[in-house]
Amino acid sequence: MLPAYTIIAFVFLLIPIAYTFVFSFNDSLKSNISWRGFTFDKWLNVCTVEGGAVCEAFGNSIVIGVVSTVVATALGTMIAIALVRYRFRARSATSLLLFLPMATPEVVLGAGLAAQFLAVGVPKDMLTIILAHIMFCISFVVVTVKARVASLDPALEEAGRDLYGSPIQVFWRVTFPLLLPGILAAALLSFALSFDDFIITNFNSGSVTTFPKYVYISASRGIPAEANVIASAVFLFAIILVVTAQVSRAARAKRLAKQG
Repeated sequence: MLPAYTIIAFVFLLIPIAYTFVFSFNDSLKSNISWRGFTFDKWLNVCTVEGGAVCEAFGNSIVIGVVSTVVATALGTMIAIALVRYRFRARSATSLLLFLPMATPEVVLGAGLAAQFLAVGVPKDMLTIILAHIMFCISFVVVTVKARVASLDPALEEAGRDLYGSPIQVFWRVTFPLLLPGILAAALLSFALSFDDFIITNFNSGSVTTFPKYVYISASRGIPAEANVIASAVFLFAIILVVTAQVSRAARAKRLAKQG
């Protein structure tokens, strides 16, 4: 029965995605609940609804996700290297504190950050969203990169030093290329978490609207088909990215096998 259960689970997971994709072609008016007919207009004029509000929200999510990912990945990578390679006071406490944002409910985390910004007198805007996203993304980056750092063979870096490489040269020519797969994985995870976040964003966004927030607000009156278009495009882009990475990896493995 295991294959049957597997198929049922996949169908259950893919039904919402299929619904979103199909209804992105719906010739809807204000509400996108019932099917009215097939059209490409929603894909060709995705930014026309509500004065381009959906595209503005999507753009805000992209900017917030990219900035948060770059900062969180850079800081998280440095923290991960420090935790694995160095011994210092409060090292265990630092590791514990980094896990707290992952274990804390998002409602508590979002409300706490909102209270902190209010106490300091920082107005809620895109900056507060980015700071909040950096804070909870760092934990995921540290966990991901830390596992990669722990798996590195120190002999490779020692070989670089034996060849008279400076610490900076050894890092960029030996350590960093070996860490790069873990860093990229952490960056992709960080961007996905930032782009998809609603609860923490809703507490700290003020008047700024992100794509998840726009979808939530629009749900009360019917999500427009243009939101389905953007969601479908993001899903297709992710699929293309994964397939490209798998094909590239297979081609590289085949090429190395021929060389061997």
